[in-house]
Amino acid sequence: MRRTISFISFGFLALSSAVAFAQNSQPRNLILFVPDGLRALKVTPELAPAMAAVRDKGVNFKNPHSLFPTFTMANASGMSTGHYLGDTGTFSNSIYTGRPVQSVPSQLGTVVPFIEHDQILGEVDKDFNGDYLNEETLLKAARDAGYSTAAIGKVGPTFLFDHTERTGTKTITVDDQTGAVEKDGKLIGIPLSDEMKAALTAANLPLATPGRGDNGKAGDAKTPGTTVANIKQQEYLADVASKVVLPMFKARNKPFVLVFWSRDPDGTQHNQGDSLNSVTPGINGPSSLAAIKNADNNLAQLRKALDDLGLSATTNIIVSADHGFSTISKESKTSPTVKNSYPDTPEGFLPLGFLALDLAKALDLPLFDPNDGNKQVGANAYPKAGNALLGKDPSKPDLVVATNGGSDLIYLPKGDKKLADRTVKALLEQDYVSGIFVEDKLGKLPGTLPLSTLSLRGKAVTPHPAIVVNFRSYSTGCDEPTLCSVEIADTVLRQGQGMHGSFSRGDTMNFMAAIGPDFKAGFASDLPVSNADVGITAAHLLGLNRKPKGTLMGRVMTEAMPNGLVPKSFATTITGKPAANGLRTVLKFQRVQEQRYFDVAGFPGKTVGLPELAKTAGAK
Repeated sequence: MRRTISFISFGFLALSSAVAFAQNSQPRNLILFVPDGLRALKVTPELAPAMAAVRDKGVNFKNPHSLFPTFTMANASGMSTGHYLGDTGTFSNSIYTGRPVQSVPSQLGTVVPFIEHDQILGEVDKDFNGDYLNEETLLKAARDAGYSTAAIGKVGPTFLFDHTERTGTKTITVDDQTGAVEKDGKLIGIPLSDEMKAALTAANLPLATPGRGDNGKAGDAKTPGTTVANIKQQEYLADVASKVVLPMFKARNKPFVLVFWSRDPDGTQHNQGDSLNSVTPGINGPSSLAAIKNADNNLAQLRKALDDLGLSATTNIIVSADHGFSTISKESKTSPTVKNSYPDTPEGFLPLGFLALDLAKALDLPLFDPNDGNKQVGANAYPKAGNALLGKDPSKPDLVVATNGGSDLIYLPKGDKKLADRTVKALLEQDYVSGIFVEDKLGKLPGTLPLSTLSLRGKAVTPHPAIVVNFRSYSTGCDEPTLCSVEIADTVLRQGQGMHGSFSRGDTMNFMAAIGPDFKAGFASDLPVSNADVGITAAHLLGLNRKPKGTLMGRVMTEAMPNGLVPKSFATTITGKPAANGLRTVLKFQRVQEQRYFDVAGFPGKTVGLPELAKTAGAK
């Protein structure tokens, strides 16, 4: 494996982030606003005036980066801890834990849980010494330091910011599951404190979060999904934040930290019904645009509340999307699955779980469904959630597939190097694959790059994947490829709907901006930044001194702060050894100090943002 490095100077050499600039003697407030799935270049004054104002009047981070795999929970773990995924162990939204789920009936018995769920997170914590992230989170450190803390918004990532606090009395948590109960009356979400119940009642707000209604309808192969944004649910959550929590924090007369995680535009882009079975307009139709506006309205409401309460001058606001977004394609010319018939799958399209189905065939291994009592999957059928256990004994699988969307995770519980080699060779035969990353201990397999290049090897206590598979992406031909990127996606959603998770620049380019007393005004930065930096910078602004267990950490974004030092950046390309068919994984990234910022990776010409190899002169 060889490297080419080009040098780009951005000013003064930075000192260690720990001593980058003097901390304020008076602690500030902080709001972290996450517009889930917002593409950076979709923010305009016409479509998203509130976010455009933060960007244009505050700091415009022009070179933003999601962490790969570009999924919600993965990036929430980066924001909440400041660490890369090799330390947090949150490698995607669905991960292999090796422990059967017992707390949630819909996922009963699976060893590949979908972790956007308060009870699932609690169970995974118990399975891994009470804290599966194994790193102190932002809100926990803040409340221990005397701040008032709250997390409001989309279930899963919202709770992750203080996931070991399940009483609701130390950190306020309000998400989709707030007030929801099971059939036996057992509370599903995190409870509300008596103080919150009284405050909600006084504000004439219900004690339970409303559902998504029509916005939650994804449709099927013949029925379009939603055509409305997530208005009702997010209006409630924005009201809770602006009419209850912020006034409560003002009355306490001490600094606070508020995380607001907007489900839109992500939720609507996933489910949108503007483009059934067609990649155009895809996620650029009217429903998706309405979702961007919906998230923007939520931010505008929070900023108005700060103004009305006299808190604007002492509150820093960071806006950071967890990832970008792409339109789904279900097309392949090489997969055997497109020649078969599957339930609710149009003829010639890839079914849910196609990666697992193709690997089972190529490796000649039985396939079992961890989301259906480990039953063997028969002919012309696919696993219920796409996840799969391959091998003769599902209780001791040889290979596990965790299905996620624009990329999938493969685990080899027995560490079989020969099986890893066979798996990689099978993947290299499929046209939907564009980039393969392999656990370092399994060897330097042709066509791949090691997981360590992506900061996916670290101190994580959850099982590390053996192979990460990136799926092919392409542009439909618009002027800005990141705004019309399309990706093969292993998902129950349909061609034409929305997904993320890939290593295309369409998915890694998230929106990032900041404004407030500790940020420059009207400043545009070309330096690379990431969601791990968000976590580290937020902690620094709050004066928090956490003791990390892992070393895969982001940096303080000093360049965005008055009198802050501006470090140097380096652009780098790493290319793996070619496979027998000539395919080789190429990774383009930038570096500031010891932090890596991953732009794009895959097979040249098969990933948005990664041109044909002939055009990457000097890449070795």
